[in-house]
Amino acid sequence: MFDAIVWVVSWAFMLTGCVFVLTGAVGIIRMPDLYTRLHAASLTDTGGTIFICLALIIQSVFVFGSAMAAIKVALILFFTLFTGPTASHALAKTALLSGLVPTDADGKPLLESSEEATQMARSRPADYRTGQESEAYNSRAQLFDSEATNNDTTSGVQR
Repeated sequence: MFDAIVWVVSWAFMLTGCVFVLTGAVGIIRMPDLYTRLHAASLTDTGGTIFICLALIIQSVFVFGSAMAAIKVALILFFTLFTGPTASHALAKTALLSGLVPTDADGKPLLESSEEATQMARSRPADYRTGQESEAYNSRAQLFDSEATNNDTTSGVQR
């Protein structure tokens, strides 16, 4: 009886994972631009990976009695859950940096120009090399340090 429950649960996880992966494949075909395709693929691949690996872990432990195989599948799941979203983020940011403009459902661009897309992808303003950003950061850091020093001396804590 226990074996039948293990098989049913593991196959339910496996089928759920396959539905996720199949949905992602349909999303890649049906979505209008790179960003929505990337979103559909990354979410469903991550969900599919979770369910398929859970099914494999259940099978390896309860059917085959191999804890080492379960550990290996768990490590594969762990690394996939970190590298998949990171790769999707890198692809999306690279597309923005290269000037690929996102579109809405009607195919109209959401941004006015490819330069705006490139600027959106930057983590710093365009004039970060002029030193204005570092001056603002230094002044905020000095303000924070002076507030911390004032709070420490008023509460009796010495540095």
